[in-house]
Amino acid sequence: MLMIQPDPIIVETVDRLLGEQCSADVINAAEDGQWPASLWQSLEDAGATQAWVPEAAGGGGASIADGFAITRLAGKHAVPVPLAETLLAGYLLAAAGLEVPTGPLTIAPVVGETEFWLSAQGSFEGSARRVPCVRNAGFMVATIAGDARVGLGLFDRSSWRIGEGDGIVKGLDANVHLHGEAIAIADTGDWRGPLLLLGAAVRSHQIAGALEHMLVQSIEYAQMRKQFGRPISKFQAVQHNLAVLAGEAAAAGAAADGAMKAIVLHGLDDTRTFMAVASAKIRAGEAAGTGAAIAHQVHGAIGFTREYSLHQRTRRLWTWRDDFHPERVWADRLGRAVCAEGADRLWPSLTAL
Repeated sequence: MLMIQPDPIIVETVDRLLGEQCSADVINAAEDGQWPASLWQSLEDAGATQAWVPEAAGGGGASIADGFAITRLAGKHAVPVPLAETLLAGYLLAAAGLEVPTGPLTIAPVVGETEFWLSAQGSFEGSARRVPCVRNAGFMVATIAGDARVGLGLFDRSSWRIGEGDGIVKGLDANVHLHGEAIAIADTGDWRGPLLLLGAAVRSHQIAGALEHMLVQSIEYAQMRKQFGRPISKFQAVQHNLAVLAGEAAAAGAAADGAMKAIVLHGLDDTRTFMAVASAKIRAGEAAGTGAAIAHQVHGAIGFTREYSLHQRTRRLWTWRDDFHPERVWADRLGRAVCAEGADRLWPSLTAL
């Protein structure tokens, strides 16, 4: 039986764990280069990091819905470890029939579609921009250029060196220059599409989770902050902005759920899944921009301070909306796909989602 609802026990367990161990101080310290080892160990002990790896391969064997619920919680708590990336990497490696290593994993590329290429010397070469949590990852799963298709490769830390990062979260993300041999390769099939689709769906869920937290945080602050003798939540302009933020959070969450359900019901090679994931990434990206702006407007100057945790979500929103292509790229691809189907197929395609 296909599961399109996450296990509430998994959601409650991971949410409680992150609430207890992923404080604003832990996140700030991680951005300063201090790896939160106890947080990562707790996530591993709970089985969250390899939830998408089948039990036969040593993982948790969780459903697609369970894994996406974990990625949404990772966004909600602004987790400064590659939880979402390790889940995604584990899923791809298991699907490719490769062994999934333990420890933190990362993914490349998340910006653009550059594959690592095989040199004449037999080593893989190339660069990838803004690889998430690569400073602390033990392995990287990346697309590699083949003769006619895009394969999948697993690389260990000895294969790459860190370059100057250009990401918003500089303590975690960095550019990578790769020169080395892959320790495992899947060269059958084309892995660019699955990586992009799953990556976009994961980021959509993380954006939705962050927006949900920012909505609650903004409402609580507006109720507490007083101006002209009353809470600013009593002012109609602030109420209107909070209502817009609530709508954006709800829209992003619904779109992300739609992408998850399409993956569960139709798989990754179905046109309906492409349309659902593209729509989710577009809507989540739009919500990220609008939601971050409103949250900072409500908070004023305090929202930009290091001590206050709002920026820990908004800066990640600005990064995640560009990962695995920004909304303009997905909008272009979605428009081209719809036009290729023809006008008579538009309504049936929408109702089939």
